[in-house]
Amino acid sequence: MIKKILFTTLFSVFFIFNANSDTTDQKWMKKVELKKTGDHCIDDKNCFNRYHPNIPAVAKANPGDFIVLHTRDALDTGFRLDSTPDDLATVDLGLVHPMTGPVYINGAKRGDALEVELIDIAPDEYGYTVIAPGFGFLRDVFPDPYIVNWRLTRIGAVSDQMPGVTIPYEAFPGAIGVMPGEPEVKKWKAREAELAAAGGVALGPAPGGALPADVCGEKGSDKDDCLRTIPPRENGGNMDVQQQQIGTKIIFPCFVDGCGLFAGDIHYAQGDGEVAGTAIEMGSVTTVRVKILKGKGKDMDMPVTVGNDQIIDMEPTRYYQTLGIPLKGKGEIPPSHKYLDSGKLANLTNASEDLTISARHALIQMIDYLVKEHGLTKEQAYILCSVAVDLRVGQVVDVPNFIVSAVLNMDVFDKYRN
Repeated sequence: MIKKILFTTLFSVFFIFNANSDTTDQKWMKKVELKKTGDHCIDDKNCFNRYHPNIPAVAKANPGDFIVLHTRDALDTGFRLDSTPDDLATVDLGLVHPMTGPVYINGAKRGDALEVELIDIAPDEYGYTVIAPGFGFLRDVFPDPYIVNWRLTRIGAVSDQMPGVTIPYEAFPGAIGVMPGEPEVKKWKAREAELAAAGGVALGPAPGGALPADVCGEKGSDKDDCLRTIPPRENGGNMDVQQQQIGTKIIFPCFVDGCGLFAGDIHYAQGDGEVAGTAIEMGSVTTVRVKILKGKGKDMDMPVTVGNDQIIDMEPTRYYQTLGIPLKGKGEIPPSHKYLDSGKLANLTNASEDLTISARHALIQMIDYLVKEHGLTKEQAYILCSVAVDLRVGQVVDVPNFIVSAVLNMDVFDKYRN
């Protein structure tokens, strides 16, 4: 017994003097961290808001490193919890979107592919959703500014402007991608210019507010070729695909050596469609890990996502669904179709094989339901659709009426939670 007590005592003393203080001392991750400096992108050496291969990398990382990106909100705003619709007048769309990066991935070459694993997204405490005049899927129906200010935790998002509603935490990068090369800039710029010339909505290079200023600004070396970040393209970027959740892997074709990885416009939550033009926008600390797939980018047309059960976890436990077919008012031409200048379409009340008009039909029915059955204003209903309603294609074969459904997660209403 004495020997046993002596051994136990000696072992305890050895353990006390040789153990670390707690598990916090144990480290194994190699991290490359890009922190924010200053209040806005213009003050931040790790921030840019245009695409061009001459934008220099601000950091380097090896495959397997944990890349920690401190990101800014999509509009690079000064919005606060007490912001009002009048504050939307301060928004400068020339600043959209502030991206963190680019990060040079050692060993990656043009023609490779980059697998980006989403490890974590830590949300800011504040986020917002806005209706901006002239922007959004129903911009002809909602011409006035509106804002909902959200208080964010990983449990849910709540707002004084949306009483009785809690939006589940389902964060993802609204924008994530890699830098284009010279051939891509030339090709994409030309095709978007053709669309603009035909009357379509396409924003060409705009030096006003462009960063980095020495490359893309009004006196920048490549000011006429720096592409806007608003549309998604083959390099990814502003894809706004909510299924790209934590735990998924997004694979991008590399167009430049080092790939030039970036992320920004992180969303706390969003419905498929982001119909009001914004999701729950926020800053974040987003962590990713990358792997190089040698030569795989040469055969890729667009990025792809590889996931497991993330989509299942996002599905609602109860829902309300409206159905849309391509119906419209006589004489009405939706904003999305005006560039076609079609006299035929204006005189029709039923379009043929048209998913956009079907989506409008489903969405307007959903807004009407939220107003009538849940007491929301039309603006509140539109905002809620932007952050919690999924537009889904039902079928594209039953001519002339394709089906798009709008699916509302009823769990957002506090009376149904738990």
